[in-house]
Amino acid sequence: MRTLFSLFRFLFWVALLPALPAAAQLSGKVTLFNSDWMFHKGDLPGGQPTGAAGSDWRTVDLPHDWSIEGPFSDEWASATGFLPGGIGWYQKEFRAPAAWKAQKVFVYFDGVYKNSTVWINGHLLGHRPNGFLAFQYELSPYLKFDGPNVITVKADHSQFADSRWYTGSGIYRNVYLLVKAPLHLAQWGVQFTTPEVSAQRAKANARVSVVNRTGKKTTATVTAKLVDAARRPVATATRPLTLPAGDSLVVNLPLAVANPRLWSVDDPHLYTLSVSVSAGGKVTDEWTEPVGIRYFRFDAREGFSLNGQPLKLKGVCLHDDAGALGVAVPEAVWRRRLQTLREGGSNSIRMAHNPHADYLYKLCDQMGFLVMDEAFDEWEEGKNKWIKGWNAGTPGKDGYHQHFKEWAATDVKDMILRNYNRPSIIMWSIGNEIDYPNDPYSHPVLSTGRNPQIYGRGYEASRPPASRLGELSAQLVQVVKAQDTTRPVTAALAGVVMSNTTSYPSNLDIVGYNYQEHRYAEDRAAYPDRVIYGSENGMQLSAWNAVDSNQSISAQYLWTGIDYLGEAGRWPERSNRAGLLDLAGFPKPEYYFRQSLWAEQPMIYIGSAPVPKSEDRGVWSHKQASPHWNWKQGDTVRVNCFTNCPEAELFLDGRSLGRRSMAAARNRILHWDLPYAPGMLTVKGYAANGKTVTDTLRTSGAAAALTVREEGTPSKDGLRHLAIRVVDGQGVPVYTAEDEITVSLEGGAKLLGLESGSSQSHEDYRSGKRKAFHGKLLAYVQLANGTKPVKVTLTAPGLQPAEVVLR
Repeated sequence: MRTLFSLFRFLFWVALLPALPAAAQLSGKVTLFNSDWMFHKGDLPGGQPTGAAGSDWRTVDLPHDWSIEGPFSDEWASATGFLPGGIGWYQKEFRAPAAWKAQKVFVYFDGVYKNSTVWINGHLLGHRPNGFLAFQYELSPYLKFDGPNVITVKADHSQFADSRWYTGSGIYRNVYLLVKAPLHLAQWGVQFTTPEVSAQRAKANARVSVVNRTGKKTTATVTAKLVDAARRPVATATRPLTLPAGDSLVVNLPLAVANPRLWSVDDPHLYTLSVSVSAGGKVTDEWTEPVGIRYFRFDAREGFSLNGQPLKLKGVCLHDDAGALGVAVPEAVWRRRLQTLREGGSNSIRMAHNPHADYLYKLCDQMGFLVMDEAFDEWEEGKNKWIKGWNAGTPGKDGYHQHFKEWAATDVKDMILRNYNRPSIIMWSIGNEIDYPNDPYSHPVLSTGRNPQIYGRGYEASRPPASRLGELSAQLVQVVKAQDTTRPVTAALAGVVMSNTTSYPSNLDIVGYNYQEHRYAEDRAAYPDRVIYGSENGMQLSAWNAVDSNQSISAQYLWTGIDYLGEAGRWPERSNRAGLLDLAGFPKPEYYFRQSLWAEQPMIYIGSAPVPKSEDRGVWSHKQASPHWNWKQGDTVRVNCFTNCPEAELFLDGRSLGRRSMAAARNRILHWDLPYAPGMLTVKGYAANGKTVTDTLRTSGAAAALTVREEGTPSKDGLRHLAIRVVDGQGVPVYTAEDEITVSLEGGAKLLGLESGSSQSHEDYRSGKRKAFHGKLLAYVQLANGTKPVKVTLTAPGLQPAEVVLR
């Protein structure tokens, strides 16, 4: 009965759902293929498809990450968050309408982690080791039209410690079904470029690849249309072509745009490009995607410019996961996170250290983020993957390097073609820290000068020679250039002193330096034509000053924008705390310090901490400024203030405690050392334009109640973010509260997860209850289709409950 119902529901949606090419850069009749998959954790007898799913399978909707279901255990690896890997199987049944007999049908996976193998009706379609790349297979030759069809997918993540961070497991990104006419556009078959751009005129080009599977010679017409945000046509081009049977051809369609509205970080204007192929007066395939018109330049002396205007790239590095959701992260979650980062002054994202989900790039296009897209974290040799804790014990060596020789060229090519038309992307990175000293490559220079690196280790002759960096990078750059010459090729270098002995840096168009600001001046003098930027950097003010005060250094990418699972310390630590935001997407004090450096709108923030013994605790050290005013009577407490205002004044219960000037501040932090007294602490910032901004802390009493409010923009698919706080009887947040909160739902909704942001919580992410951390908790609630209101009730022992109705 379940199978029959699923069949009718699938056919209904195939008929009614709109095309979704903007989400996946796809053409043809495109539908999401995410619902009603069957899942089995563990291998099957013989490791092959065995027919219909059995009773030990369960129904899941994609995207799905089985690793996040846990449980956390120290038997797994700190590198991947002490969460399990293993093997998982997926199956989906569907019917093929008779109309498909004359069509070409494909299934498109945006990502399966990892070592995926796909079958249709028992026929092997293919295998893909890389878990971060999109791929598609044709189903047409094997479809049944007189019964159900079964797609089977095996994901093999049995090498659970195969990465330095959490990757998740399974079909963790969207799956699409594509139905095309025999005369159609090739996969990722449209490349949009803007070779000449000015304020008055833009010359664009659509390079289109057309495939003829009709079985006969065919005359066709290819048309490209560009419309603006108001749906007004701005350019059109048409080109006839004749295709031999079974062949494909590439045509160029020039598009001239008068007075173009240029895409920028402050005005991310998108045009819509539609490309169609037709024969006999009938459109056989069509592709539509938002595109941007912009131009940019990296210069060794003048830094980066966008549309002719100098611009510092204020970047953050991001991994794929979102705490409770693992790597199966809905688009709305990333929208909320990116909006918070944008408000903090960031304008650039480094996709560390792999291609990310399709919609994340779409969001960057829409929200005005410039993107570094990155292919690999290792090449032919394996890096250390820590099992017991970061730099603790004996590391593992499993990883992508086992497939590099066979798959690297294909993976790089597919990364570029998939995202070719994204105006947000400004550089392709072929690798991250491949030159990390002695992990794995080495060179005698590591025993000289200011080296040895790293941690006192010098040259290790048993390691592979650094010269391989030059040889392999040359091969990868060649692959990139064969696909795209409009963007520079880069890499993030960790051991520049070693790489400088090779051709590695000179093979690149622009060279990223990880945590090596001290080399900027020296290498600028030694290599005057080298474009240098900060590809990965710590939170220290000095690291930003090295960019802000130097015209030639164009960028800084903080490690990291958001906390992430994995790359953890010893158990019970299971996540990395380097982010400006925690796992729940709540800003930390460091976020507000960065906002004081990067944001243009007046802002101010205060927090309290013990009077420090040292002002600087290392590369990843965060500013100590907790948002509470609860200490012991008589304690001497430091109140730290982060602001971009020239002056600020602190008040306790309305009494001024002094006015401070940013001109006299050390490390751009205003502070007051005070004997603690309870009350209301207020800081007022005096902006240069005469306006004022304030921030307030209040002494809280005992925890008494829960409050809840929505954050982010409600998504079309019904995902809601509920920020839950523990407060006292007066509504003041209780920063130290760790009460266990239960979330109950009434109506058509599902609790996707609860995230506190704690790096040591081993609570079950599938549970409906979780302890607060710093008095906060985030609930992800997924509303079902329909108009029935959903009542969410929040309870905790001894606290007044809270309710919210979602519509």
